[in-house]
Amino acid sequence: MKKLIFVYVLLIGSFLLYLFTYLRGASGDEQIQAGLQGSIDEKYVMVTFQAGIDYWKSILKGFEDAAQTLNVSVEYRGSTRYDLQEQITVLEQVIAKKPAGIAISSMNPDALTPTINKAIDAGIPIVSFDSGVMNSKAYSLLATNNYDAGVAAAHKMAELVGRSGEVGVVTLPNQLNHKERTLGFEETIRSVYPKMRVVAVKDGKGDQVLSRQSAVDMMTAYPELKGIFNTDAIGGIGIGEAAWLQQRAKDLKIIAFDTDKGTLDMIKEGTISATIAQGTWNMGYWSLQFLFHLHHGLAGPMNGQSSSSTYPLPVYVDTGITVVTKENVDDYIAK
Repeated sequence: MKKLIFVYVLLIGSFLLYLFTYLRGASGDEQIQAGLQGSIDEKYVMVTFQAGIDYWKSILKGFEDAAQTLNVSVEYRGSTRYDLQEQITVLEQVIAKKPAGIAISSMNPDALTPTINKAIDAGIPIVSFDSGVMNSKAYSLLATNNYDAGVAAAHKMAELVGRSGEVGVVTLPNQLNHKERTLGFEETIRSVYPKMRVVAVKDGKGDQVLSRQSAVDMMTAYPELKGIFNTDAIGGIGIGEAAWLQQRAKDLKIIAFDTDKGTLDMIKEGTISATIAQGTWNMGYWSLQFLFHLHHGLAGPMNGQSSSSTYPLPVYVDTGITVVTKENVDDYIAK
């Protein structure tokens, strides 16, 4: 009898242990699910510059899609012009409101460092996208590998001009991502295509009119110029206009950057030969995911200082590029 009671006690104990373990696991799953849902009053802010341009739309869409998935709120702020001091002022205003996190694309690789560091020291997580601030405390950069984008543009340009001749660049020389694109382009031309030469690098200041004038000046100074690579989202249209003004639209090869409507229209009509499309939606979507995980302590910086309960975020994420030409431009034109 005692032996039978012992067996019953053992069976009941095993069942209770199984039930406890099952319920604990279910509770853990619920906690995980709850951890991936925020609250609608939890606000994350995206900060850019030249806030009205088409380029930011796809990035913001990714940011908003992530917000819907996570049940949080987002806000979009940016300087209205290509003005460094204005962007710093906008960032300081955002920090003063103490949001749950900030995603920023920086005009300058150094000037925003003190402001970004101040926010992080105050407990506001910041990640960079598109254009980073290398020496700041920002946790991650989600962006195109801009050097590789310049390399891709160089190979495409070489194909277009028959691997020989003079080419130029219109860029923004004070912005890190544009420096890297220009460097990738120049070094590839110099090392891979000995019959080609980059004869001029001009500052288009991210402005359609100034980029057009830079291209006109370049074509005037170098009558044998065969192609121009533009590194920003706006200048390609201005360079296309310059080609028409100089009656070079049929023979000057232009490679632009990004996929705003004006650029795509010029590819469709043949004025621009190609453009480099970035993984912009990815930048916005994963920026918010990273910020959410940082805010909730689900992840930490990849510097060996994160707690045992968090996982380190990658310092850099390459969001990818595609070369867009007349053959695939319809895939990028809004239906």
